[in-house]
Amino acid sequence: MANGVVSAVGRVVGGELADRVGRRPTVLGAVGWRVAMFLGLALLVASDGPVWGIAVVFLAVRITGALAMSAITAMVADVAGAGRRMEAYGLFRVGSNVGWAAGPALGGYMALFWPYWTLFAATALITAVAFVLLVRHAREPGRERGVAEPIRAFWDVLADRRFLAFVGISLLVFMVAGQLVSTLSVFIVDRLGLSEAQFGGLLTLNGLLVVLFQYPLARAAARFPRGRILAVGSILYGLGYFAFGWLHAYPALLGAMTAVTFGEMLYAPNALGVAADLAPPSRRGRYLGAFGLAETLGWALGAFVGGVLLDAFPAAPVGIWGTVAGLGFVAAAGFSLWDRWQPRCQPDPRLPVPGPCPATPSQEAGSEPTTPPCAPD
Repeated sequence: MANGVVSAVGRVVGGELADRVGRRPTVLGAVGWRVAMFLGLALLVASDGPVWGIAVVFLAVRITGALAMSAITAMVADVAGAGRRMEAYGLFRVGSNVGWAAGPALGGYMALFWPYWTLFAATALITAVAFVLLVRHAREPGRERGVAEPIRAFWDVLADRRFLAFVGISLLVFMVAGQLVSTLSVFIVDRLGLSEAQFGGLLTLNGLLVVLFQYPLARAAARFPRGRILAVGSILYGLGYFAFGWLHAYPALLGAMTAVTFGEMLYAPNALGVAADLAPPSRRGRYLGAFGLAETLGWALGAFVGGVLLDAFPAAPVGIWGTVAGLGFVAAAGFSLWDRWQPRCQPDPRLPVPGPCPATPSQEAGSEPTTPPCAPD
């Protein structure tokens, strides 16, 4: 619970800092402190430090990661521009999945030969290398800087009804996605009696597919309407998880994971691109922080709901995965309706929602579109 809370707070605060002080300073500050926190974990574990101290430093590691993530996603949106954001976020996910796969493999290998504290020391070293690369190569994108508004100005996001609807529908998808490392692992190993290595094979397939197909799929999908891609991704999520309820041979489980992964690859970069596009440039960090908050809450709620379903349907796997699939199908219907919700123009710059509004001079000149002063009906 504490992990989820600090991550959620970190995503929101990171977005605010990215708008107020800049993307680059926020990322560098968060990653720099993350190096220090990993070194602290290494020292505490090596010296048999108190459990509460290890827990506190671990939470600090989590919040620094969340702070950096909101600023990084805003920086990617700024650098890529409106026309290539889905492609850029697809490439970003490829790198993230390579790290996600390589980290546990390297850690498991090191744990065979070295003391446990060396894993945290090695993580600090790798993070320090990333920090140096960021110092050398990360540049603050040219953009409109957010004004020093009071922190309550975050609630302006709630006045953007179209964005709020998008985040609410996305919360359902994140609840579905949250089954991957919680409910599914218990179901595969405890309910179906498969080995942990076989479950690891499913996760390996997920990561491999993302590395191989995420970027070309994101490029291809960018040609289609965003709402339609979000809906198709949600449907594939639902179909894949529903298949876990009635196809229990291992090859069939691999097929179900393939469907889940393609749903993930269609939804994830596209959703980030939509969140960035709905935001005014000076508040993009705030909007992406709010979207990150929904992601964190969705994964936490998904794990909770999955546990409840495992208890409620001990001998009926279709009940578990049919309910999870239903969330994906409801999200697909929601995105289809959301895509038809067109804003109307009105002179209210606090509610910048893209829509069929007259083009601004910058749009006509071919530069990145500035969000017209529209508000949803």
